[in-house]
Amino acid sequence: MVSDRQVRLLRKKRMENTTLEAAAAAAAMSERTARTWQRGPLPSETKEARAWRTRPDPFVEVWSTEIEPLLVKDKEGKLEAKTIFAELCRKRPGVFEAGQLRTLQRRVREWRAERGPDKEVYFPQEHVPGRMASMDFTHATELGVTIAGVLFVHMFFQLVLAYSGWRFVELAFGETFEALVKGLQGGLWALGGVPWRVRQDNLSAATHELAKTGGRALTRRFASVVEHYGFDSSRIRPGESHENGVAEKAHHLLKSALGQALLLRGSRDFPSVEAYMALVVRVVEETFHQGREVRLAEERAALKPLPSSRVPEYTRVVVDVRKWSTIPVAGRIYSVPSRLIGHEVEARLYADVVEVRHGGKTVETMPRLRGEVAHRIDYRHVIWSLVRKPGAFAAYRYREDLFPSLVFRRAYDALRERRGDRADVEYVRVLHLAASTGERAVEQGLSALLERGEAFDYATVRALAQPAQPAVPELHIGVPDLGRYDALLLAAGGES
Repeated sequence: MVSDRQVRLLRKKRMENTTLEAAAAAAAMSERTARTWQRGPLPSETKEARAWRTRPDPFVEVWSTEIEPLLVKDKEGKLEAKTIFAELCRKRPGVFEAGQLRTLQRRVREWRAERGPDKEVYFPQEHVPGRMASMDFTHATELGVTIAGVLFVHMFFQLVLAYSGWRFVELAFGETFEALVKGLQGGLWALGGVPWRVRQDNLSAATHELAKTGGRALTRRFASVVEHYGFDSSRIRPGESHENGVAEKAHHLLKSALGQALLLRGSRDFPSVEAYMALVVRVVEETFHQGREVRLAEERAALKPLPSSRVPEYTRVVVDVRKWSTIPVAGRIYSVPSRLIGHEVEARLYADVVEVRHGGKTVETMPRLRGEVAHRIDYRHVIWSLVRKPGAFAAYRYREDLFPSLVFRRAYDALRERRGDRADVEYVRVLHLAASTGERAVEQGLSALLERGEAFDYATVRALAQPAQPAVPELHIGVPDLGRYDALLLAAGGES
């Protein structure tokens, strides 16, 4: 049997003025066969469509009674042929063979093409320069990136222009209002203008549910951002993510490109977040921006101008520092220096950090809590009181926060094993040493003691972490002889 590929090769060789004998040899056919196929239709075009079966239909007895009723009931076309086949095998053991599944899949597909439910139609869109942008968050932990060996749980915010495909990518750790504003403003200022319309999902950071109608509307805070930049806010219907197709497709393409870059890199581990984001920026530039300069120029020419300034990217909260040296911010607990107890402070909640201000000055900056973590107590804020009341350590509500690292946790467990209840006093004193001299030196000392398996206490750790101060020698300076200065002055006068 001669294939279309052989015939095409034969004719190609003949067009190159190759002899019939050489062309036939190149196409792996005899010279006689080559004469037959030098011109005319291809072999596949000479075959008549077969209208008969080559083997008996294994489902003829059950099609109308068992299979077709299931297909008729399936109004959405979601029932798989594999599921139907498994049910038939369960009801009629030994009747059907595994190799007959493909036959059933083909028959189900043909039946649905003739009598099945209508499928959803997608409508291609014509995008105009500067008219539309889409924004959204997407989870990126699935990329498997690690920072210094620890899985990096993170998201990306994307602002994507529909016409040119230009995009701005920002690292995020939650779909918060602050992260939304930071990403949106970062994208608009990097772009250098404002699209006429920005489309988004019904993010809780930007919309809220209407009590009477059940619909959703922009929150007052995000509506003020929209008004400041002067674009129209367009939202999709709840649960209809495909209506924000530009952003959804952008997410898929971004993570696919990053996945390929990570494979080429040969490792998904990075020494720092900054090193990882440098890769992200490079991939975005090379994959999505290079070659689109003309369309981006058309886009920028049609954008609205930026306002004269940005809006604040933080939420302001004014609270009193409680007697526990803590403040509540956005439903979570943060510790602050104990000297602020009883004072009113301003907490500025950014996308990544919480900034505490008093008297118009920043007094503390700490990472913003996310996920299921509900409190953050810095031992340096409370240790000065705790060292005077070490008995409070055992039942302290936030005691687990007072272990700065796994080394400190292991050290406390070792003290409990050898010193019993006295361990609380010893550990609190060790923690006080870390706050007053340096956490790293204390941690290194604890690591050495744990590795050797030696019993230790506060004094042992202090000897390793706080070496004795070198003695300063005493210098005895005698009283100067002023007569020598007089002699110098007289000598100088005699010479003149």
